[in-house]
Amino acid sequence: MVDRVVGSQPQLILDVACGPGAVTRRLARMTSAHIIGLDLSATMLAQGQRDMAHSFLDDRVSLVRARAEELPFGDATFDALTFTYLLRYVSDPAETLRDMARVVKPGGPISSLEFAVPSQRWWHIAWWIYTRVLLPVGGLVLGGRHWFDAGRFLGPSISQHYQQYSLEWTREAWHRAGIDHVEFRTMSRGGGVIISGYRRDK
Repeated sequence: MVDRVVGSQPQLILDVACGPGAVTRRLARMTSAHIIGLDLSATMLAQGQRDMAHSFLDDRVSLVRARAEELPFGDATFDALTFTYLLRYVSDPAETLRDMARVVKPGGPISSLEFAVPSQRWWHIAWWIYTRVLLPVGGLVLGGRHWFDAGRFLGPSISQHYQQYSLEWTREAWHRAGIDHVEFRTMSRGGGVIISGYRRDK
């Protein structure tokens, strides 16, 4: 995902749904750009701020608390944009994509990383067992009740999202948002997907 963005040598990048800033830090290390990381969680952003200072990146990274559906930036502000594990958490994925595309300059790259559901039968069965059984149990053993609940939530959340918004729907939503040359790259036997494209020139 990051590689699809850094090749354009952006000077200002928006990282939406940045969480504690893992992608934000990678963008900072691989470019000379200033990066704005945006997330709704104050707790995540506080951890991210500590990590940026520890990594000596806080001079090139700004963290902002805001909603991905209502970005507090003007049109065509950013040279590039990334977002991670976002669309399952917004009420209107299509409108969120439109607003993200709005703040990117024409021709600027947009790239995302999302979970997905494997389409091949045996990989789908293995994925279902992992997300419904192994992940929650592993979370309970290693992290306690909180991580058990997080693990139990993840699999059904992914399945429900793709029952409503298929990958084909997602591709069309990117196009309708004004993003061209949309490409999909699946990973982890279909358990993840990188989606990339470029803000339409006109």
